[in-house]
Order: sequence, then C-alpha cells, then structure tokens
Amino acid sequence: MAVRRFTPEGMLQPTPYEHVAVGTGTRHVHVSGQVARAADGTPLAPEDLAGQVAHALRATARGLRGAGASFDDVLRLTFYVTDWAPEKIGPFMAGVEEVAAEIGLRVPLPPSSLIGVDHLFEPDVLVEVEATAILD
Repeated sequence: MAVRRFTPEGMLQPTPYEHVAVGTGTRHVHVSGQVARAADGTPLAPEDLAGQVAHALRATARGLRGAGASFDDVLRLTFYVTDWAPEKIGPFMAGVEEVAAEIGLRVPLPPSSLIGVDHLFEPDVLVEVEATAILD
C-alpha cells in the first residue's frame, strides 16, 4: 500500500480521522470538489446534510475509481460545509457512516479537514468533498 495512516501518541484523541498520512507512490490523484448531484446535474438530498455528505462521498469514490484508486489510497480529505455549527457534527458523521462500507471508506478517516463556509457555488449545495490520493 502506498499510504500509511496513523496518529502519533500525544496528539488529540479521539477524533474520527487519523492525524498523519505518509504516501510513498509516484502517481498523484486529485479529485475536485464533489457535491450531491446526479450525473445530469439533478440535486440529490436537498436540505439534508447527512444525505448530501453520503452522495458527495459516493461521487468522490467514482472519481477515485476512474483513476484506478480507492479510499485506501487517499492521503487527505477536505470537506466544505455551509453554515457550519458544532451541532451539525451528528448529521455530518451519519452521512459518512451511511456510505463508509459501501464505498470502502475506513473510519477513522484519512487526515481530514472540515471547513465551514458561508455558501458554495449554488444555494442548495450543503457540502463539497475533495480528495488527494497517491498510487505506486
């Protein structure tokens, strides 16, 4: 495997992600911000944070597969969530847990950032997911 993930002793715990990832491959894969949209652009899971997280992660998995990668190869995930507030962590994690087994996303997650933003490119988009992976 080209990626080793871990949390060194003394770093904040518990977290739903590992703090460190070391990649040793030569081919990098970057999946742009994925949102809860069908291939034809139809919005999926309107006004449902958990549903949009799940659909955005499914789209991210499709992008990774298209490059010959999987979540096992992911060094880092970045989530952008509109109008973020700490009480949204439950629905956010419910969306992750809903699809984790289906798409091969292990928990704890790869090193991840969740960034609260005022809005994304369209008003109904609640979450966007980006991934960086490395392959041998």
